[in-house]
Amino acid sequence: MLLAAGVLIGIVLTSDLGWLPTGHAVPETVPPTASAPVPRPVSTAVQPSLPGSGGQSFVDVAKAVKPAVVNIFATRNGSSEESKGTPFEDPFFRRFFGEEWMKRFEAPKERKERGLGSGVIVDTNGLIITNNHVVNKADDIKVFLSDKREFKAKLVGTDAKTDVAVLKIEATGLPTVAWADSDKLEVGEFVLAVGNPFGLTQTVTLGIVSALGRAAG
Repeated sequence: MLLAAGVLIGIVLTSDLGWLPTGHAVPETVPPTASAPVPRPVSTAVQPSLPGSGGQSFVDVAKAVKPAVVNIFATRNGSSEESKGTPFEDPFFRRFFGEEWMKRFEAPKERKERGLGSGVIVDTNGLIITNNHVVNKADDIKVFLSDKREFKAKLVGTDAKTDVAVLKIEATGLPTVAWADSDKLEVGEFVLAVGNPFGLTQTVTLGIVSALGRAAG
């Protein structure tokens, strides 16, 4: 593709500048032209294509998949410390010292643990693939789509070994990312990663396949 672009550029410049083949002299009797043609700039930028994408460039692939990438927020209720059996639970102490003073010795309030991650829609009816560690044991899961819509998600299934989880939201007609054949993947191929790391939505990064067949965990 680059070679073809280079050949095309050479043809355009040659025709614009009026170059002649080697060995031909310009007769002196030829009157000068009124004005020399101005060379037109030629764009040499060629977007690299992603192998296995049918010739699509990185830009094309990113635009195609970004609508199906979602933000995931998970919340899990943490356990509070136990304070049973302490003398401060006795009503006598509460009457003697007062409720406000006794609050200093109460057990900590229940805390919430939060998970943040990315997911991809793989079914138009709301199936989403994400990481297990993001939603593991979550009490509440919310999904934010690229069009700013928000949905409450249900955990359908998990696989801790591969760190994969499946969510379901009640929606239809959603954009999706198509499944690929991992058996055709080769070491050294380009890979585009599209996600929302640390809440930075629609982030695109480029890498390569470093190895195949390595055991997870």
